[in-house]
This record gives sequence, C-alpha cells and structure tokens, in this order.
Amino acid sequence: MREPLAFRMRPKTLDEVIGQTHLVGESSFLRESVAEKTPFSLIFFGPPGTGKTTIGEAYARSLGLHFVSLNAVTCSKKDMEAAVEEAKIWKPTILIMDEVHRLDKTKQDFLLPFVENGTFFLIGATTANPYIALNRAIRSRTRLLEVKPLSEEEIFQGLSRAAVSPIGLNGAPDFEEDALRYIAKLSGGDMRFALNILEVCSVQFRHAGTVDQAMVATVESVPNLAMDKDEEEHYDSVSALQKSIRGCDVDAALYYLARLCIAGDLDSIKRRLLVTAYEDIGLGNPNAVMRCQLAIQAAEQVGFPEAIIPLGDAVVDLCLSPHSKAGCKAIQSAMDFAAKQPFMVQDYLKLTPVNMKEKDKYPYDRPDLWEKIQYLPDEWKDTQFFKSWNSSSYEKALTENYERMKKAGRSSNLAALKKQK
Repeated sequence: MREPLAFRMRPKTLDEVIGQTHLVGESSFLRESVAEKTPFSLIFFGPPGTGKTTIGEAYARSLGLHFVSLNAVTCSKKDMEAAVEEAKIWKPTILIMDEVHRLDKTKQDFLLPFVENGTFFLIGATTANPYIALNRAIRSRTRLLEVKPLSEEEIFQGLSRAAVSPIGLNGAPDFEEDALRYIAKLSGGDMRFALNILEVCSVQFRHAGTVDQAMVATVESVPNLAMDKDEEEHYDSVSALQKSIRGCDVDAALYYLARLCIAGDLDSIKRRLLVTAYEDIGLGNPNAVMRCQLAIQAAEQVGFPEAIIPLGDAVVDLCLSPHSKAGCKAIQSAMDFAAKQPFMVQDYLKLTPVNMKEKDKYPYDRPDLWEKIQYLPDEWKDTQFFKSWNSSSYEKALTENYERMKKAGRSSNLAALKKQK
C-alpha cells in the first residue's frame, strides 16, 4: 500500500519547494543558513497545507543533518526523552515538532535546556499565532518565519508536477489543464488539500483516460476555507468582517460574512455584528443598531441556510449607515480615567446620606434642577469624555443638547439651586 500522494510529493530539499520565495528564494535567510552550514532553531507558522513541516524537513536535508520528527498532538514525554537521547548520538540533530502549539507548558519547558545547550535545533510548525500559543521562553530561542498561502499558480504548478511524476500519478489518468486549475482555485492556498483532491479523482476516474473540470466538480465543488474555530484564519475572517463594515466596504463585508456562513459559525457572526453595530455605528444610527439586533434574532429563529438573508441585510445596513465611535470612545476614555482616578461620591449623590441637612440633599422632587447639578467632584467637574462625531442629524441633536448643558454650567451648591424658581 502506497503512502498518500501529498506525502509522496513532499520536497526533499529547499530546491524542490514550490513558492515561499521569501523563505527559500535566492539570498533568503534559509538559503544563507544552508550555504554557511549554520543551522538555527525556527518556528514556521501559517495556514494548513502551506508546507511548514515540509520546509523544515527540506531545510534539515539541505543541511545534511539528522532529524527526528514528532507531532505534539500524539507524542508523549517518553517520546520526547527518546528524541533527546537520539540527538545526543547524532549531534547536531534537528527536532521537528509538528503542531508545536499543542505542547502544554510542561512539555515546552522540557525542550528549553536542550535547545539552549545545543543538544538539538528545534523546528516547530504551527497554524496558531506563535506570539499567543507559544511561551516567551520558546519564542526567545527561535526565529519566527511566516509561511504564506500558496497562489493558485503555485498550486497548479504542484498539481502538474504530481500528475506526471513517477512517484506521483505517473500520467494515469491524464488531467486537462482546466481540471488542475479548477482544483487550484478550490484549494484556498492549501497544497495538501489540492493533492488530496487530485488523488481522489485519479482513483474515481482511473479508467476515464482524461479528467476534465466537470468531472472534478462531481468530486469537490466547495472551496477550502480555513475556518476551524481554533485556527487563526477563523479569527482573521471575523476581524476582517468588522474592519470592512467600519470602512463601509459593503462588498468585502459580505464576502467575509459569507465565509463565516459557509463555516456555519452563527455564534461568532452574532457577537461580531453586535459589537460592530454598537462600536462603529452607535450614535451615528441607533435605528440601524436595533435593526441589527432584530436581524440576529431572526437568524437564530430560522437557522442556516435561511439565516444568511437577515444577516446579509444587517451587514449592508451597517456598512452604508452613518458611522460614529463617539459613544465607544467616550466609555473607553471614562474607563481609563476611572482606573487611575478613584474618588468618593459626593454626599448628596449617595444612596443614603448621613447627617445631611434637608436643603443640601438631592432634590428628587425638582426635575427642573437635575441637569443643573454637578455630578463630579470640583477637581474633575470639567472633565470631558464625550466627543461627538456629528455623523448624523441624530448625533448632531445630541451634541447640541450636550453643549447647551455645558454652557449653562452645573453647581454643587444644592441649597442655592433649590432657591431657584
């Protein structure tokens, strides 16, 4: 039984790596490292199927060094100890740790002294953000290198090679160019995904002679979106949705919404749309904020696939609405101030003031005085957190009211205020 096509086609040296020219191109860091025969501990991070572990192995082979491969998901402490002993025999050795972000802190700490004393050079591969998933001690001992999604042309190049290679499909069956380009388009920059489709098609249509695009479409027609909730691409899509709405790019926002809808992630969509509505639209169009809430309720009630309809309406509404971050920035400013400047509430604002004369107490029966009362201590009475964006007629009306009250002034002398008629 042969290994999977994606495994057989893994590059043996850096010269065979497709794409990633910023890492393996002429005069790149890895090339210079190989030329100088000076290995380094590295962390390759990026989306699935882009060649992180493959490049690590190709780097080790190009250096001519012995390497040990482990997967953090399946390896035990005993496996790691065995790798250390092997490294002591084959020195220098490279330890390649796939899914390195899956190592718990104890296992990460176990590696540190051996990386430090040169028992082995560590090459880690991760789909997670290394600044979040890896502890600082590991990061400080490795160089972080980003592996980017492959272009459609690079995926096509890899598929073309695999289709005719003696260790690949060896030309049987024959794939038309449009079939390979269709697979490349679906792959989302993931070479492993593309090669897996190619292999499935080679088995299903082994007697067809020639495989065209229509035949491939019967095997796979859904684009490969890296939308696992634990993966970085998921959070990037959520972030891109909010930023697109903030930038009023309705087409981009609909695209990122569609990605999340394809993944069926209604929870993330609900949270992000609500936050976006209040943070970025806010006082600019409170009605749009309320309509967003109603759209989310409707999406919850009908579920997917129909949920895309109210969600799409909400995204278009938010994108093209007047925007204002005035309320969001105001509360953030107040939070910063409150954390640095704690003070006692004035006596007349307390729930149950003690030993206070009636004339100095809060006038519950005088609504005409409420907006004339000073609610911050004298030292901070002129502090201003709210700064209007004046992005809509509604917000302009709020601003006019705000400025009117600022101009009228406020007083902490409640006895004097009560004498006013």
